[in-house]
Amino acid sequence: MRKGGARKRYEEPVSRNELLAACDIVKEMLARAYAYRQEKRMRDAMERIVEVCRGTGNRHFEWFARLVEGHMDGIVTHARHRISSGKVEGTNQMIKTLRRTGYGYPDDEYFFLRIFDASRRYSNTSETSA
Repeated sequence: MRKGGARKRYEEPVSRNELLAACDIVKEMLARAYAYRQEKRMRDAMERIVEVCRGTGNRHFEWFARLVEGHMDGIVTHARHRISSGKVEGTNQMIKTLRRTGYGYPDDEYFFLRIFDASRRYSNTSETSA
């Protein structure tokens, strides 16, 4: 529990606003669904989330329900494999940034060397320290 009654200040607007309450419910349902390790249980939980979203009648929740349905197989696969595309997405962002900031690299080989250098992990201990 945070100091200053943050929980109470959070619960008050949620109790007065149905959409905020639905957001809170969906957030908790998603957290529970992603904790499952059996694909069947995760699929059932995700289908209940879709039902809740559709039940609100809100266009944003409808959009989210369609998004979840369209990616259901990939989402459910997470129950078995427990992998994320976070590292790949981070690498893609790094490459985009290098490309955008590197006006006029002399050739592709130099660009690939820059990507390799930027993606290299440096150790905490400096080998070149004097």
